[in-house]
Amino acid sequence: MENMDREELLRKIQEVEFACIDFNLYLDTHPNDEKALRDYNTLANEAMKLRKIYEINYGPLTNFGFSLTQYPFAWLNEPWPWEGK
Repeated sequence: MENMDREELLRKIQEVEFACIDFNLYLDTHPNDEKALRDYNTLANEAMKLRKIYEINYGPLTNFGFSLTQYPFAWLNEPWPWEGK
């Protein structure tokens, strides 16, 4: 996954985060489904890894204390994650 370009990596993050949201909604109504919980945790770990790879290479995805950043502060550098190229 580290060989993906910026857009591919961002798309993969979006896909995995969407799956996490879907599992989260399912688990709201099926809290005792152990397999779904394991699958959710697997995807949540993958999402964290992907975000870390993205942020190391391209800067923070979120602001307000959810992402660490390097010096110099890079949050204002364009393009922002949702702007693409």
